[in-house]
Amino acid sequence: MKTVLITGGAGFIGSHLCSFLLQKGFKIICMDNFITGSKQNIIHLASNKSLKLVEHDVSKHIAINDDIDYVLHFASPASPIDYQKIPIQTLKVGSLGTHNTLGLALAKKAKYMLASTSEVYGDPLVNPQPESYWGNVNPVGIRGCYDEAKRFAEALVMAYHRIHNVDVKIVRIFNTFGPKMRKDDGRAVPNFINQSLANKPITVYGDGKQTRSFCYVDDLIEGIYKLMMSDVNEPINLGNPEEHTILEFAGIIKSLAKSKSKIIFKELPLDDPHVRCPDISKAKKILGWEPKTSLERGLTETIGWFAKH
Repeated sequence: MKTVLITGGAGFIGSHLCSFLLQKGFKIICMDNFITGSKQNIIHLASNKSLKLVEHDVSKHIAINDDIDYVLHFASPASPIDYQKIPIQTLKVGSLGTHNTLGLALAKKAKYMLASTSEVYGDPLVNPQPESYWGNVNPVGIRGCYDEAKRFAEALVMAYHRIHNVDVKIVRIFNTFGPKMRKDDGRAVPNFINQSLANKPITVYGDGKQTRSFCYVDDLIEGIYKLMMSDVNEPINLGNPEEHTILEFAGIIKSLAKSKSKIIFKELPLDDPHVRCPDISKAKKILGWEPKTSLERGLTETIGWFAKH
């Protein structure tokens, strides 16, 4: 039975990964300091003897006696409302946390995966964004703490690969949604769903013409697993290439939630990307992966979960 350490294992994506890999027969060490993750996300797994929960901040030294076959570094605040509130912790988990988890992977002779982000492309001048695009990032802007932490993390991962021959994977995750998203995490999906369900005004920033693409979490997890089991070492985009304006997206959620909400407009935040869409040609060719869940089906599931919780 292979053992996987998942940092940020109680977060939105991390908790889905825990469940998925347990079903695949892995032993899981779920590590989280619960700054943005929640024990509620993994409480249904508490009785599973193949899961061990470790409360720890990965930006501090990690000591684990168990043999480990895979280290999946998914710890990090991931929404602007979080990383603008705790920018120093965000920078530390991206730099020190990545260093510590890479050192652990080297010591344990484990495979390593970094959860990177589409934010490494910044406010892109190329659309859709291929992995070969170097990005357009403001290093001193309010989003720089997250963007640059992930860009540094990618550089460090590749250094460990080149110098220490660590078998590394870098997944650049584009906008993902689904059950277990935090109600107050400030991103478009939870905002629009909560506002729609409460029949409150739906807040769209700017003119709403900026675009995003949204991938359902089950599809993303399948892609992560395929990358984890592959021989690929270069960065891979995972996301849904179906692009919508934010205004269109707000309208879709309002309709699916059968809401009476009105859409209102607020000032666009600084450095907010104007476009965001993955080129997933590499994932299709190398991993045989592409998303299968329609936006409507994924949103219906997510709206149902939010209504229940």
